[in-house]
Amino acid sequence: MVITDLLERNARFKGSEIALVEVNPSEERDSAVTWREASLIENANAGTPYRREMSWKSFDRRANRFANLLLSRGFKRGTKVAILLMNSLEWLPLYFGILKAGCIAVPMNFRYSSDEIKYCLELADCEVLIFGKEFIERIDSIADNIPDVKTMFYVGKDCPSYSEDCCAMMNYCSSEAPPVMLTEDDYAAIYFSSGTTGFPKAILHNHKALISSCKTEQNHHGQTENDVFLCIPPLYHTGAKMHWFGSLLSGSKAVLLRGVKPEWILRTITEEKCTIVWLLVPWAQDMLDAIDSGRINLDDYLLSQWRLMHIGAQPVPPSLIKRWMSIFPHHQYDTNYGLSESIGPGCVHLGVENINKVGAIGKPGYLWEAKIVDENGNEVERGDIGELIVKGPGVMLCYYKNEEASNEVLKNGWLYTGDMGREDEEGFIYLVDRKKDVVISGGENIYPVQIEDALRKHEKIKDVAVIGIPDERLGEKTLAIIELKDGETCTENEINEFCQDLPRYKRPRKIVFEKVPRNPTGKIEKPVLRKKYCQGSLVEAQIK
Repeated sequence: MVITDLLERNARFKGSEIALVEVNPSEERDSAVTWREASLIENANAGTPYRREMSWKSFDRRANRFANLLLSRGFKRGTKVAILLMNSLEWLPLYFGILKAGCIAVPMNFRYSSDEIKYCLELADCEVLIFGKEFIERIDSIADNIPDVKTMFYVGKDCPSYSEDCCAMMNYCSSEAPPVMLTEDDYAAIYFSSGTTGFPKAILHNHKALISSCKTEQNHHGQTENDVFLCIPPLYHTGAKMHWFGSLLSGSKAVLLRGVKPEWILRTITEEKCTIVWLLVPWAQDMLDAIDSGRINLDDYLLSQWRLMHIGAQPVPPSLIKRWMSIFPHHQYDTNYGLSESIGPGCVHLGVENINKVGAIGKPGYLWEAKIVDENGNEVERGDIGELIVKGPGVMLCYYKNEEASNEVLKNGWLYTGDMGREDEEGFIYLVDRKKDVVISGGENIYPVQIEDALRKHEKIKDVAVIGIPDERLGEKTLAIIELKDGETCTENEINEFCQDLPRYKRPRKIVFEKVPRNPTGKIEKPVLRKKYCQGSLVEAQIK
């Protein structure tokens, strides 16, 4: 079985049922209608948010049309097709159309600059690019300088002259499934590393990895056909898409919300009757702050059907979940750990039954193994810090066109994550830090996440990031970048006093107050901070 079989099954047995809903509170209902069928537009009352929906049958037919469009242009099995779109109703049908054609889907980060887009297109050997209106300016600047991209398809109004109207072209193509046979071993997708520890690398996965993520996700969160999944993070990222794969496997509805305001999230949960919501830490914090301040009154919303809140993509402060459960005591809670190299979240997960272990990322997920090892690859004693390695059907095949980097992280079927962790006496894994983020100060290893977790307990602090900066005497010292809650003021002396309970060597040596930069999946962009405070390379800054 391959993942496109699941879509075809749902179209066959649940054809008229709604598969996807797009809600965009920031846009007018009638703007940017890119799928020509009027049936996709909900006839909403004035003042309601822009909303579109799509049935399983329509989803499958559109995927078939795009697959047949690719094949009609002579693109063959293995052709790389890049997707550069914001979350929308078009995104997943195009993705599945690429797979159905036997081509390789290459989702791209919507924050990429023109140069980064060009770099990734060349790295992945892309011959086709699909892009939306938000990217016209960036594509304009490189359109004449990407000769290997033979065709560009545009999604939206006012198609640029150098591209083709994707939806118009699809209308001339058959909606029947293309005659392409797929196996689990066929290449399926190339994802790019987040870039939080360096320039993006291209990560190659096969269909086996995709189908395994469906099984893992559904096993962890028990999706049924009655569930409604609210998806807010960007679909280019494995996290968002692979959590949605549980909906695909169960044949249940998913809602794509384009916006992160607490009011929008709660309204969408109410109106779409969402039962499962995946939040990133900043969004959960914003929601709790809005509730605590009185800006949001929960009595204005219908939330009784909301059964599960889960968080991933970054370490979760136990204090946050304690606050959450005090307000939502009937919610199940889960956290998920994973990397794009492991086809997204799920290789380690907490489990809804383990709320007492909040702070841990959990145990190996369904179909996965995990170990904590030393620098020689030998398991360490429980409680000792080492590198987390994982093994399972979702491990990447390789870094595309980068054998050296592949060999560094793939050893005997195990993926070396680069994350430092420890295992408690019950087998629960706790992250300590990114391997490359370890600060060595005066010969002492300092793990920034430990300081970050401690500082987040301060009532005035909204977010915090800790990095190493050069120090003449110690080699490195810690810098805490602190983002305060709206309306709060704080001094360095207050923070220093708050940190007195930390061991002296773990206390931040320098403090600045500013916004903490995070990427679309919620990860702290530490390269941005290193570039600002130590010219991008701590080692280079030390030896100057």
